[in-house]
Amino acid sequence: MMDDDDLSRLGRTKAPTPSKAARDRALSAALDAFDEKISPAPQGMRRAARLTDKAIMLWRSLMSRKLIANPAMAALIALPIAGYSAFYFMQTSPLTQGLDTGGPGRVAAPTEKPKPQTAPQAEARKEVDLSTSIQESEAAPPPVAGHPAAGAAPESMSDLGGAASRQAAPNRAIAPLAAQERMIAPPSPDADAFIGQTPNTERLTEFDTNPVKSALESPVSTFSIDVDTASYAFVRRSLKEGLLPQADTVRVEEMVNYFPYDWAGPADRAEPFKSTVTVMPSPWNANTKLMHIAIKGYDVKPAEKPKANLVFLIDVSGSMDAPDKLPLLKSSFRMLVDKLAADDTVSIVTYAGNAGTVLEPTKASDKEKILAAIDTLSPGGSTAGEAGLREAYRLAQQSFVKGGVNRVMLATDGDFNVGQSDDDDLKRLIEDKRESGVFLSVLGFGRGNLNDRMMQEIAQNGNGQAAYIDTLAEAEKALVEEAGSTLFPIAKDVKLQVEFNPQAVAEYRLIGYETRALNREDFNDDRVDAGEIGSGHSVTAIYEITPKGSPAQQIDDLRYGQARTDNPAGIANAGEYAFVKIRYKLPDGDVSKLITTPVTAANEVASFDAASVDQRFSVAVAAFGQKLRGTSQVAGYGYDRISEIAAAARGADTFGYRAEFLSLVRLASALDGRR
Repeated sequence: MMDDDDLSRLGRTKAPTPSKAARDRALSAALDAFDEKISPAPQGMRRAARLTDKAIMLWRSLMSRKLIANPAMAALIALPIAGYSAFYFMQTSPLTQGLDTGGPGRVAAPTEKPKPQTAPQAEARKEVDLSTSIQESEAAPPPVAGHPAAGAAPESMSDLGGAASRQAAPNRAIAPLAAQERMIAPPSPDADAFIGQTPNTERLTEFDTNPVKSALESPVSTFSIDVDTASYAFVRRSLKEGLLPQADTVRVEEMVNYFPYDWAGPADRAEPFKSTVTVMPSPWNANTKLMHIAIKGYDVKPAEKPKANLVFLIDVSGSMDAPDKLPLLKSSFRMLVDKLAADDTVSIVTYAGNAGTVLEPTKASDKEKILAAIDTLSPGGSTAGEAGLREAYRLAQQSFVKGGVNRVMLATDGDFNVGQSDDDDLKRLIEDKRESGVFLSVLGFGRGNLNDRMMQEIAQNGNGQAAYIDTLAEAEKALVEEAGSTLFPIAKDVKLQVEFNPQAVAEYRLIGYETRALNREDFNDDRVDAGEIGSGHSVTAIYEITPKGSPAQQIDDLRYGQARTDNPAGIANAGEYAFVKIRYKLPDGDVSKLITTPVTAANEVASFDAASVDQRFSVAVAAFGQKLRGTSQVAGYGYDRISEIAAAARGADTFGYRAEFLSLVRLASALDGRR
């Protein structure tokens, strides 16, 4: 046994110089200790130590104790340590959070535009790229055809590393220790700028729900017809992501008009559409009634359809580099091309940092050429929307078809941030161009950067529709199943005006159409723009009315409002509920025409169940939209009752849209604590 003296002598003894064999054994042991297997992290709050932490601690220990004096030996140890650190960073760093992987060694590009990086952040990014360059075990994927050489986001993080690897060769420089520490450090307060994650910057049109109005004080209601459907897709996206939609994304009329209905249509093209008005009891208030106005457009037969001259104006800016943006957009337009007739014409314009023509006007019969042009599209750059619009309109005029369909189809995820980008300026530009006979429709893609307000403005002023494409199924619905109504207009500047009879109706409330309201005098002014109806389009408008003398009346009668001195014999047409007027122009016309319909007891059904299946289903959708907006009139009406009405009125449901609606009602019920 050693005593204290032995220990003292041993402590004063100089350690022998390690032999080469001893150094090799130490290196082998160090590498064996480093070569651990990654195991799933345990559940709970405790953070397990990372293997990169151990690697860096080993490196520091070796270098601080000068156990390795040979630079070659140092490089031999540094390569696997730095390589593993870079690999681990690529798998676990916040830089890649929220990205879809595309197979081993490949990570999809971020779904949103990165914020501008500060100088220190950019420097850190360079160092990280350099450390990634030592990964030689996997080759970077080949570049995508047509990908811009400059200004484009990398197709994947593997591309990023591959590019850095090519720049670093032949020196194979190893990242400084400070860069390795940054790779595993927790994110800083402004780390979102570094990791490429941006907040939701979607722009919405804010509006108040239509109020109850007195039929005596304000007997006339005027609005523009609307056939947009974007709101329904917004709502569906939110609910499927487990969130109740923001109130301003819920436009009730767009939800109601999302569904196809079998309303009675006109007999021939001489009268482009027909209206059917029905008065029925309200399901959510026993003391009010609903006045249901159904409009059906003439369905142009295939042999009668005019030639189409279409310009696809496609946003290929960097923010479109996400699975639900440019890839979905390309698939959508491929489906539309398959739907076109051989004599139709297609042009393609793209815009990012600047605008460019990808495809000159080409007959749809040359389908392979058109599809090849679509396939070459790739994202990169900013968003020069104004230049793209001007180029698209130029091509549309170049191939203008007199008496045919001339339309620009804008597909984008967000703002125009280069050139003329103010909504009012764009509105004026589009108003000027629509007078030439070239109309504009807007297709929105993706999330996080969508400018819904801009989409609504320019579609309304371009005599077109605004749709939101969130899935390939939605693209098929909007561009294939409803291609006729989307592409072939039968009437423009369609306005609806209802005059209520205060002797029969005390109050009324228009459900939806808040963003489409017009002044009373606008109805007869042919200079005022309004909505467009396409071939076979169905349009629905619903008023909630309070009959005279009903206990549901909310507004007190005027003290002197009933005095009548100008008509001692009584009020003309006193038996009518209302008088419905529709004003429209033919697609190539400048002077409007008028259709009128008096609403009397003959239009009334005795019970809600006596209304048609389509009428009851559309009312269920209207109730759901109001519920999501928090409208007070349906506050006490449960999702279960909405679901019951919709289920009973589901009908044939050929495409499954109504079944999907029922699932959305169930989701909303589960998410909404108000029930």
